[in-house]
Amino acid sequence: MATSSLKDYDSIINGDASPSTHDSLPSQHKVSSRTPRTSASAPHHTSPHGLYSKAAYDIYSSAKEKEKEKTTSAVRKSKDSAGIKEPRKRPIGIFSSLKAELSILIVLATLIAFFLAWILLKAKVSLWISLPLTLLVSLGITYLFSRGLTSPLGEIRDAAEQMQEGNYEVRVSSALTSKDEIGQLARSFNTMAEELEHADQMRRDLIANVSHELRTPVSALQAQVENMADGVIEPTSANLEGILNQTHRLSDLIAFLLDMSRVEAGAASLEITTFNVKDFIDDVVSPLEIADGGHGHIISVDVPDNITMEGDQDRLRQLYTNIISNALKHSADGTAVLVEVHEDIPHGTVVSNIINFGSQISAEERSDIFRRYVKGQGNRPGTGSGGTGLGLSIARWAAHLHSGTVRVVDDVRGANFEITLPKYHLTDEEQK
Repeated sequence: MATSSLKDYDSIINGDASPSTHDSLPSQHKVSSRTPRTSASAPHHTSPHGLYSKAAYDIYSSAKEKEKEKTTSAVRKSKDSAGIKEPRKRPIGIFSSLKAELSILIVLATLIAFFLAWILLKAKVSLWISLPLTLLVSLGITYLFSRGLTSPLGEIRDAAEQMQEGNYEVRVSSALTSKDEIGQLARSFNTMAEELEHADQMRRDLIANVSHELRTPVSALQAQVENMADGVIEPTSANLEGILNQTHRLSDLIAFLLDMSRVEAGAASLEITTFNVKDFIDDVVSPLEIADGGHGHIISVDVPDNITMEGDQDRLRQLYTNIISNALKHSADGTAVLVEVHEDIPHGTVVSNIINFGSQISAEERSDIFRRYVKGQGNRPGTGSGGTGLGLSIARWAAHLHSGTVRVVDDVRGANFEITLPKYHLTDEEQK
């Protein structure tokens, strides 16, 4: 008898199977997409999915069970291959402190030992027998309970060894609901593993992206130069401008990679100067307007003339350039991007808002877009990301170097990136 995939049965039971899927089923298992007639010879059953035949439902349920067993078996085999054993159930795990658990364990073992010693003395058992027996029982109880306390540590150790070998998919499953330090350690370990797995995947994607980005301008340069050398094309201004544009692409990509290395290092030296914020913003916006090309964006700047601040202009230029460039990329052609700056005198900060109208960023996405190698979702208007996924991460890094912040705030007008920087540079001692 021919069989069908679980997906086919899902489609049929949900009532959205295609004709080709219907025809692929055995005749006795076919279910009409039309409203079935009710008869004694062809009973039907009602479920959250609608009406279906008993035969189709039985096959569907059987396939579901097999798929569940297959998934469970695969997870078990994965743990076995990773050398991770199923954790023992912890006898104690309701306290928020491991010290409390160990104290209770010691008190419990001591009480049992005293009780056993009292019974042996009442039974007039020799001291040479009762004392060793009491110690053995006490040690046995302590060992039994301590294994339950320390088994999650063994699982964490095994998982760490797997991660050392490059397996970032491993997770710790025990002690996750425990309130003590071991439970906190297990949850922190899983969070770290998720971050490492994400970073590893993004690095792989970055290598592929960088390889593609490098190959494209290099191939174009090679073709143009070879054509000029062979006399196929003339070294006209237009052809030379095309070569220059390709070198600019290479230069931008190399600059991104250098910035990434600085981000990886976690710090950079700052050259602090005092500057006028309006003049600085104008210097940042001017080349972006030129690079915008034919997209027709308007960058509107609203900055008072009298605001000054201290900072490293090169690093801050990275910050504002990346934020404004991101706003331009995700704005529909012909729309405006607004750059607003005001001084928060009570808090001693300079606050900037970069807004691209009509585009919104979901609350879930806001926590991810500042991570390295993460590109924005393609469902927003504009030209798309088209970058390496480092721009916003570099922007946040530059803000942190100045003890500032950059975040997405709610705004009915559109996506609003708010940059908050101290008006005066803070020394390391002042930051502490």
